Amino acid sequence: MPGTTVRDVPASKFIEAYAAFLKRSGKLEVPTWVDTVKTGTAKELAPYNPDWYYVRAAAIARHIYLRKSVGVGALKKLHGTAINRGNRPSHHRDCSGSVQRKVVQSLEKLGVLEISDNGGRRITEQGQRDLDRIATSLVQDEDDE
Repeated sequence: MPGTTVRDVPASKFIEAYAAFLKRSGKLEVPTWVDTVKTGTAKELAPYNPDWYYVRAAAIARHIYLRKSVGVGALKKLHGTAINRGNRPSHHRDCSGSVQRKVVQSLEKLGVLEISDNGGRRITEQGQRDLDRIATSLVQDEDDE
């Protein structure tokens, strides 16, 4: 389908498909600590999904695709969660900046993202083509069914 973009596909399906693509390609540089690290101070354990790094990379790539320029601080807020404070009311807690920074750096090495003029990161033309190609394949698979 010509002219299909990431906006035309549900987020959960796109993120799942792009994460599978990143894992299959084997080009995404995954740090050694991904199996032990917590994703934020509000979490008690590491993620259960062994492929969580690929899922996070796909979610970040989609988020930056939909916006002009995004920094690590905005990504920390996006992936943050409520902290359990026991009997007291919950509050929002940002996620780990190191995890977000490493994911963004890995996507930069792939050529999906680049540093923006005003700070933060933006999607490259090659990255936009890759993401649109994944979205197009999802729409075609949906039409075939």
